Amino acid sequence: MTFIPIYSDIEKAHKIVQKYAHRTPVLSSSSINKIVGGELYFKCENFQKVGAFKFRGACNAVFSLSEEDAKKGVGTHSSGNHAAALALAAKMRGIDAHIVMPENSPVIKKKAVAGYGAKITFCKPTLQARESTLAKVIEETGATEIHPYNNFNVIAGQGTAAKELIEDSGKFDIIIAPVGGGGLLSGTALSTKYLLPNCKVIAAEPAGADDAFRSFKAKKLFPSENPKTIADGLLTSLGDRNFEIILDKVDDIVTVSEENIVAAMRMIWERMKIIIEPSSAVPLAAILEGKIDIKNKKAGIILSGGNLDLGKLPF
Repeated sequence: MTFIPIYSDIEKAHKIVQKYAHRTPVLSSSSINKIVGGELYFKCENFQKVGAFKFRGACNAVFSLSEEDAKKGVGTHSSGNHAAALALAAKMRGIDAHIVMPENSPVIKKKAVAGYGAKITFCKPTLQARESTLAKVIEETGATEIHPYNNFNVIAGQGTAAKELIEDSGKFDIIIAPVGGGGLLSGTALSTKYLLPNCKVIAAEPAGADDAFRSFKAKKLFPSENPKTIADGLLTSLGDRNFEIILDKVDDIVTVSEENIVAAMRMIWERMKIIIEPSSAVPLAAILEGKIDIKNKKAGIILSGGNLDLGKLPF
């Protein structure tokens, strides 16, 4: 029996998260609205601490621990935003964060995680090496494992972004989020369907990493195998907890081309003057590609983050 959060868990998470995380702004662009023929509202998690929505879930997970468990610290394996988010949340609570990172992780990410004071253990860049190294670290330290997305408190924390979006901008016809492991999407769906039962929740995913799309259509979980996409935040397989919520609460999942991800990312940089990473551009790409119809509709988009290597821009 997997425990699935309900909306009251997101409300409880929000009481914790709002003490430590930014209530990020909601921006819109009249020129983008003109291009797409609808009203778009962007929830800017690229302005969140550590530069991504991941801080919400990590923060809720860390501050929900009992004093006894917290003393032993937290652990995870991650090469990206979750590692930095967990490291910062742990630092704020004054506890240890044990992060297992693949040795080929981007230098900028290694620096960020180390900068937040985490204890890093490097491993070979395979899932098996990541999991076995983390298991060893947890055995030695007694730390609590905080999974990046397949975790009750993480999902509840991620759901606070859509809660704020709806509180700040009112009713929507559609809310769109990118999908990788499904933490943001499942949390978004829980908040949206509770607060706006008639609002559609749609996820967008790169065509080169379409495991969530295939799983959703077949109603059976397919792992992500050899994904190829510029949207490096969306490479992971869906968690089983996340998948259960997605099947129950999400209306559709669509896929988009790499070309349109780059075009959407560029459009947001140029028109809105804000930095987003490729994963954040995937929902707008779905609109530009005609996969989601927002003509004369009001749509919310969760911009998931803004962490990317500025030396490797795709345009």
